[in-house]
Amino acid sequence: MSGAWITAALLPPVLCAAIIAWLRRSRLTHVLQDRPNERSLHDEPRPRVGGIGLVAAAVCVGWALAGRETALPLALAAGLAVVSLADDRRSLPIAVRLAAHMAAALAVAFTCLPVQWPVALVAALAIAWMTNLYNFMDGADGLAGGMGLIGFATLAAGAAMANDMPLAWTCTCIASACAGFLLHNFPPARVFLGDAGSIPLGFLAGALGVLGAARHAWPAWFPALAFAPFIVDASVTLLRRAVRREKFWRAHRTHAYQRLVLAGWTHRRLALSAYAVMCLSSFCAVLALRAGAPGRSVIIGIWIAALALAFLALERRLARAAVPPCPGPDR
Repeated sequence: MSGAWITAALLPPVLCAAIIAWLRRSRLTHVLQDRPNERSLHDEPRPRVGGIGLVAAAVCVGWALAGRETALPLALAAGLAVVSLADDRRSLPIAVRLAAHMAAALAVAFTCLPVQWPVALVAALAIAWMTNLYNFMDGADGLAGGMGLIGFATLAAGAAMANDMPLAWTCTCIASACAGFLLHNFPPARVFLGDAGSIPLGFLAGALGVLGAARHAWPAWFPALAFAPFIVDASVTLLRRAVRREKFWRAHRTHAYQRLVLAGWTHRRLALSAYAVMCLSSFCAVLALRAGAPGRSVIIGIWIAALALAFLALERRLARAAVPPCPGPDR
């Protein structure tokens, strides 16, 4: 293993864990508190400082290893972290937040696909959606950090298979920084990501996915399959709330993972179960990437069908447990 791989695997988690440990003893823990409300899954305040350590470690080490190859997504992720930190401190208007997300997404998409503007526009919308869905899914101990560790490790494997080392090192840095964050966030969590962590992570999942496709490191379906468990839960919940004419952009507890906790699952049981599903999705993504065209279609089709059946079975189980998809009106 080369020195770059060792650095990418070992330095970000140590740096991330150390920064978070220091922040937990700083005054920021009193300023950036996540206080429980009727939409929360926790019952005690927790500091939202985890994202600061994670983004700082991943961006700094990733930039040092990959240089200009992935500099734009990393720089934009750092900028989104600053905007989101302000939102954690004092809630910003949704128009300001969405404008920042879309501007960053457009910058990446049109840089990667400068002469294919219809494709670039679709890519920008996909990046913006990943940015926000990651934030939606950051509501249970260990969940978003585990998805980051598994999902970005999968992207690193795909990039390495394509011999795109700068992209592989960058994804490894993000994955390993997530491991450092999980030292403080695995149930029972001592800190949360906050928007300053979940927004940049979602952005990087989308932006590096588009960058890898533009550089022919992987096909467009590969990052979507790697992050499929998050994408399915967030997308289905959004569509259901939109159909019911609910204010889907407001905080709620209607995601499948939230309803499982409301049904009695512990955060630890939820996290470990989610990790198993995420690992299966990532395994299918890598297996499909290595397979020929016929085998690839079969693998992707089987996994999509399995996810759909699992989601339907989960909905039936939650319905029997009398956990409604909408615990309270928010119109």
